[in-house]
Amino acid sequence: MTAFFETFDHGADIGIRGRGKTLSEAFENSAKSMFSLLVEDLDTVIPEKSVIISCESFDLEGLFVAWLNSLLAESDMQRLIFSDFKVKIQDLRLSGTAMGEPFDFSRHQRGVEVKGATFTELAVRQDGDWWIAQCVVDV
Repeated sequence: MTAFFETFDHGADIGIRGRGKTLSEAFENSAKSMFSLLVEDLDTVIPEKSVIISCESFDLEGLFVAWLNSLLAESDMQRLIFSDFKVKIQDLRLSGTAMGEPFDFSRHQRGVEVKGATFTELAVRQDGDWWIAQCVVDV
């Protein structure tokens, strides 16, 4: 398994998936998958500004959706595109940092607009040595 994040087709929307050796890494890589949709080349986004993200839920799946939707909200409010993420999860509470920069039309090619993470095809599970976190995002 070489790809730590990927997208998958789902009708009119798009699925995102992240993998990691830890649950936190799977959440981080899923965020990269989601933001790779917003900009053509995520590697062009410099992680120069940080935003703190906190959320909680009643289960891991709900926490995953809350994390992704919190990222989208902060990205919109701060007018930033994120490319790097750090997550700590404890007792269904997530504290994380999203790092990125303002969208720069001279360096970034706009991708698709992601409106929100959904509960469609939602899964947060351990598969052997890997954690997988996925869902469909509304585009």
